[in-house]
Amino acid sequence: MRAVYRVLAYLLALEVVVQAAAIAWALFGLTTWIENGGVLDKAGIESESVVFDGVTGFMVHGLNGTLIVPALGLLFLISSFFARFAGAIAWAGAAFALVVVQVALGIFAHTVPALGMLHGAVALGLLVVALVAARKSAAPAAPATESASTGAHAAPLV
Repeated sequence: MRAVYRVLAYLLALEVVVQAAAIAWALFGLTTWIENGGVLDKAGIESESVVFDGVTGFMVHGLNGTLIVPALGLLFLISSFFARFAGAIAWAGAAFALVVVQVALGIFAHTVPALGMLHGAVALGLLVVALVAARKSAAPAAPATESASTGAHAAPLV
């Protein structure tokens, strides 16, 4: 089950990269479109008539952030109960908590744009937590018994 845990942790980290790439594509496409004379206003957004290279990035970012990332975070947390190594549940719990905060920030940043800064910072935190969890799941278990021949404690492999 450690392998499932590790794969889910890496997938969660990969989704953070996908999210960053999608929103960058969308914003660069939008600014290029505006610089070339495009106009964006509330009516254009509501009519969905605004089309530019990168508009799909907004859709990818929104759907990934509200569906895929939370689903992976929940599966990661569930898998942590079966991974059976020290810290598995704590790392997955931290990742899941960051996902919950991330989704909430993504929703509330539409009302309070300054929360977008925290949205980006929490994404980086999620990336780090997911990568650390994946690495910890790959580490060999430290021997817990004394060496039979010497009576000394065996040193953990590093």
